[in-house]
Amino acid sequence: MTLLCAPVRDEAIQKLEAITDPVQLLRGIFRVLGLMKMDMVNYTIQSFRPYLQEHSIQYEQAKFQELLDKQPSLLDYTTKWLTKAATDITTPCPSSPESPSSSRSVACSLPNGAGNNSEPLSPTMVLYQGYLNLLLWDPENEEFPETLLMDRTRLQEMAFQLHQLTVLASVLLVARSFSGEILFSSSEFVDRLKCITKALTEEFISRPEETMLSVSEQVSQEIHQGLKDMGLTTLSSENTASLLGQLQNITKKENCIRSIVDQRIRLFLKCCLLHGMQESLLHFPGGLILIERELAELGWKFLNLMHHNQQVGQW
Repeated sequence: MTLLCAPVRDEAIQKLEAITDPVQLLRGIFRVLGLMKMDMVNYTIQSFRPYLQEHSIQYEQAKFQELLDKQPSLLDYTTKWLTKAATDITTPCPSSPESPSSSRSVACSLPNGAGNNSEPLSPTMVLYQGYLNLLLWDPENEEFPETLLMDRTRLQEMAFQLHQLTVLASVLLVARSFSGEILFSSSEFVDRLKCITKALTEEFISRPEETMLSVSEQVSQEIHQGLKDMGLTTLSSENTASLLGQLQNITKKENCIRSIVDQRIRLFLKCCLLHGMQESLLHFPGGLILIERELAELGWKFLNLMHHNQQVGQW
């Protein structure tokens, strides 16, 4: 076992050598053998991943070409989707700010002349705008791009995560403005507040008012207790009422904090597509540092899925 195992299992095998009871030793051996088997499976998958991805791309291209030969009009929805993306980019930004949840506000943030009719329209920028628009897709709209139907469920899950992160970051920013940096310098407190907010906002889309009422009450209690535990002055009744009101106001799409957070999250995802994940993390949006881990995870999933589809479409 020592000769065959991965280096990470050396410590577990050394512990086995100290066990004298035969029954316990046998159980320990089977447990470590199970871990070694899983290590081998993971290594095999990792080794074959490039070949599997290449084969997957070729298979999808071949199958889609077969369908396209039988049904020339198969790409009607995809054409509409890309046409809308091109329109979003070329439409001038309005003088008055719109809600960042609209697709146009995302288009207005695209660089390299996007939105400027004097500049040539880049196919890559149109494609990226289309990808961003998918995170705003109305679930009731059945005209989903044919080229992305296999990924529709995953994109809907990402859209839900994006929405939840927007609410989470908004709650944390409001809470920090009332409790101060000292309390939020405690990673334990921030993690507990994030955990509570995530659990309570699972049904935000269907019941926003009820959800934020529960969130505001719970967050207020956590801040009060946190300040008390650190020996700091707790919030006055006036500040508590203001905190509750601002948290409950997050239910409104036009809420300024929610709008700014939503826009910055979408800008981050756009940067992931344009410049890659590593560079985007180096220029992480201000105000979102409290959800950096969660947003980076969403960014990786979105980037990998979109790049896979981009490879499939290149034939």
